[in-house]
Amino acid sequence: MANDQKEGGIVKKGHEEGMKLAISLLEEFGLPLGLLPLADVIEVGFVRSTGYMWIQQKKKIENKFITISKFVSYDAEITGYIEKNGIKKLKGVKAKELMLWPPVSEISVANLPTGKIQFKSLAGITKTFPVEAFAAIQ
Repeated sequence: MANDQKEGGIVKKGHEEGMKLAISLLEEFGLPLGLLPLADVIEVGFVRSTGYMWIQQKKKIENKFITISKFVSYDAEITGYIEKNGIKKLKGVKAKELMLWPPVSEISVANLPTGKIQFKSLAGITKTFPVEAFAAIQ
């Protein structure tokens, strides 16, 4: 990863501090708190001037969002640009669709807390779910 993207960023090391930063970013930008069920976080960083964020964890994890019966895979490294009610140019997150795992490239939320959350993939697949499905880490 290019370190110039990280220049001027806030960096938190370790699981506890990293999770605090990740959750505070989700809150600040109006995203559901259960969106990033992370494990063994090594580092979380955020550059306020560009919105660039990165998350490093020890290994890839999979999470099932029970209320919508969806499996989501989170790579050891996740990057993207966080903004009000969304994340763009997301890398490192995949959602299972039938037998495929298309990468999720964009997430957007409308009308919190009762609205919808939309996931777009590079493959052109768009899925919308109730935002409550991601309200808390399951």
